Amino acid sequence: MQNFIGDQARDVAVVGAGPAGLAAAVYLARFLRSVIIFDTGDGRAKLIPKTYNCPGFPDGISGEDLLVRLREQVKAYATDIVQDKVERLERTEEAFTLTTAGGVMRASYVVLATGVIDKAPTIVGLREAIAARTVRLCPVCDAYEAAGHRIAVAGPERLALKEALFLRHYSPFVCILSNRPADISQTTRLVAGAAGIEIWDIVDDLVPRGSGLDVVMADGSPSRQIDVLYASMGCDVRSELAAGAGAHCDEDGYILVGPHSETSVQGLYAIGDVAKALNQIAVGFGHAALAATHIHNALSARRDRATLRAEAG
Repeated sequence: MQNFIGDQARDVAVVGAGPAGLAAAVYLARFLRSVIIFDTGDGRAKLIPKTYNCPGFPDGISGEDLLVRLREQVKAYATDIVQDKVERLERTEEAFTLTTAGGVMRASYVVLATGVIDKAPTIVGLREAIAARTVRLCPVCDAYEAAGHRIAVAGPERLALKEALFLRHYSPFVCILSNRPADISQTTRLVAGAAGIEIWDIVDDLVPRGSGLDVVMADGSPSRQIDVLYASMGCDVRSELAAGAGAHCDEDGYILVGPHSETSVQGLYAIGDVAKALNQIAVGFGHAALAATHIHNALSARRDRATLRAEAG
C-alpha cells in the first residue's frame, strides 16, 4: 500500500479510480489544483471485455486498456494515486477529512466516483463468461453486438421485463428465465407475450458451453441453448460515504446531484455510476468535466475572497 502524508491537505480528493474519477483528476490537475486519488482496484470498468460505444475508439477498447490510458494521462501531471480504501468521510467547517487504513487526509473538496457493483446470477466461471461476452451486464453498452442472437434475460420480474422489451428491438428471439412459474405474474406474461418474448419457467442452472450457454431445466427436459445472457438483477450502489456525510440519495442508493454534479452537501460531488444518471462511460466523463470545472471556479472564488479580506484588514 502506498502511504501518503496525512498533514498535507489537498485541494481535492477523488475517491475512486474508474473512468469518471480519473477523468476528473486530469481536469483538476490541468486547472493546477492539488489532487489525490484513492483507488481500491476493483472498479466495474475492469470487467468490460471490449466496448464499442466509448467515443473515440471506433475499433473498440477493453475496460482495462481504457483505464491504463487514463492512468498514464493522470500520472503525466504527477498526481498521486493511492491504493487504499476510504473508510470514513466527514465534513468539517473548512474541509473534509478522509480516513483510511493509511492515515487521515484533509481536502477542501471531495469527488466521489465509487461506482456500483453489478448483481449477477451464480454461474460457474462467471468472470470467464463475461470475458467471452456470453454473459453481459449492460444492453445500452452492447446490445448492438448481440443483434440477431438468441438472448435470455435473468433477474427480478420488473427489471427482467423492462430489459427484455429493450432487447426485443435487437433480436427476434428474446426470453425471460424463471426458476418458478409463481415468480412471473400474469400481467408480465401478457406483456411479454404481446411483444414476442418467451418465458422459460423452471430453470435450474446455466452452464457456459462453447460460444453460448446451456439452460438446464429442473424437470429433466432437454437443455435449451442461448447465445447471450443479460443479467438484469440490479446493482449495489457504493454510496455509503456520501450517506455518512449527509448527502441525499434516492431509494436505490444513487447519490442525488445538481447540474454541476454537486451533492446536497456543499463541496461534495458525485460522478459516474454512483450518481443518479445513465450508467455510461461517456456520462461519467461529462460528470467529471462539470464537477472539476465547478470546483476550480469555487476555489478561485475562495482565493479572491481571502485576498479581499486581507487587503481590507
